[in-house]
Amino acid sequence: MSVLNKGSFESSDRRKFLKVLASGTALALAGTAGVAHGSPETVSGGHGEEEVSPAEDLMREHGVLKRVMLVYEETLRRLHAGEELPPEALANAAGIIRSFIEDYHEKLEEDFLFPRFRKANKLVELVDILVEQHRAGRRLTDTTLRLSNSGALKNPDSRRELSDSLQKFIRMYSPHEAREDTVLFPAFRGIVSSNEYDSLGEEFEDKEHELFGEDGFDTMVDRVAAIEKSLGIFDLAQFTPKE
Repeated sequence: MSVLNKGSFESSDRRKFLKVLASGTALALAGTAGVAHGSPETVSGGHGEEEVSPAEDLMREHGVLKRVMLVYEETLRRLHAGEELPPEALANAAGIIRSFIEDYHEKLEEDFLFPRFRKANKLVELVDILVEQHRAGRRLTDTTLRLSNSGALKNPDSRRELSDSLQKFIRMYSPHEAREDTVLFPAFRGIVSSNEYDSLGEEFEDKEHELFGEDGFDTMVDRVAAIEKSLGIFDLAQFTPKE
């Protein structure tokens, strides 16, 4: 082999080596970017389960509350129109409010968020109002659960009492959850450290799994969807205004 050819061969091999090295570096950087941006594989340890921040966790639980309030609104419509209402649908909806919203979601707020806002002397007046509304909500749910039976639904006085309870619940919780989503939860990130914030997210998930199973949130969404279907209000398209 001539010196020229030998030099060309070495130069060609060197270029191939540099290309391979560059490709490997790019792949490594891509992997690092995946970790930084929290791809499902890296965040979940390869099991496909995403990590959810405390604020996001609480907000999506508000989505369950909103859907139950849609059930309550349909209940009110039927009560006022004198239409048939399956009592088990209302009882199941109120049961979700009691177990998932009041005994779990609101307990998280009262145990983990509200004390930290008081300690930081931030939004204390708002927190006090939210606590009082939690108590009022439980009283209203007591009434709804008590009247969610065929006997009460056939009694005019009980129907009026149930209607009043549902109206008060919806009127209070619509602004209640909106204020938490737009004021309280966004502010929470600013009064705790990053480590504490992440740790609380894990603690919330652990508590949810402990009480409702590994797929606790999805199970609650499925339960609400089943109630919506039983009342004929599951199809989202029906709520679109017609021209």
